[in-house]
Amino acid sequence: MSDLDAIHNYVQLTDRVGTSGQPQADQFGAIADAGFTTVINLALPSSDHAIANEGSIVTGLGMRYLQIPVDFANPTLSDVRAFIGTMKAFAQEKTWVHCVVNARVSAFMYLYLKHVEELEDDQCRSPILKKWQPRMEKVWTDILDLSAEQIGA
Repeated sequence: MSDLDAIHNYVQLTDRVGTSGQPQADQFGAIADAGFTTVINLALPSSDHAIANEGSIVTGLGMRYLQIPVDFANPTLSDVRAFIGTMKAFAQEKTWVHCVVNARVSAFMYLYLKHVEELEDDQCRSPILKKWQPRMEKVWTDILDLSAEQIGA
């Protein structure tokens, strides 16, 4: 078991993209040690288990830190577009994307992998998304139904 496996709901989606729920403060060192250069946080600053100084921790380890706060109850097309644009900007970087439990991330990464990387549908669905999708709220099924044109892919 690697240090990354200890991070809540860790999933390595592609060679360059790792995802998870909220890492603990001391787990960001393992993320940096694994060669990740960018951390994108989709959780709100007020989310459960949020780390107030997460940006400082991440940048202190030599990684880039970006936060795109997505309201879980109300994800928007603007949120998706901001995420897609950010992922495209760092497409050649080894990037870690997290939220609270890896739900927001699994949905947004599905859209990115499907519409930007143009992977097969099953390759775009993380194990987290596969478990969540049958009981997903309509606001999230609507997000998953967005087209490449709508999200700016």
